[in-house]
Amino acid sequence: MPNPPDPLDPLLDRWTEPKGPVPNLAPEVWRRIAHEERNAPGIGGIWGELDSWLSRPPFAALFVTSCALLGLFLAEVRVNRQQRVQSAVLVRSYLQLIDPLLKANTVAKMP
Repeated sequence: MPNPPDPLDPLLDRWTEPKGPVPNLAPEVWRRIAHEERNAPGIGGIWGELDSWLSRPPFAALFVTSCALLGLFLAEVRVNRQQRVQSAVLVRSYLQLIDPLLKANTVAKMP
């Protein structure tokens, strides 16, 4: 069974190489990008400043590192607090184990 003719074949037959030199598109592309950036509605105020600072790789890396260090510090503080509470509970239970009258002494006072 023969294949139907491709509708692009006549168009490809008419195509020819450009006669003149190929224009350099890079300057035009960069000019358009700069134009769009100037005319684009930006984020104003402090959020715009923050966005401009964090779009730079060194400041973005510093921000991420600072957040990670702050998270580690807060985790260490929380673990330290939990260990202090657990140590206090262990001390109380040990004291009650070695001195069963410790609870009685708090209620009944000796003369």
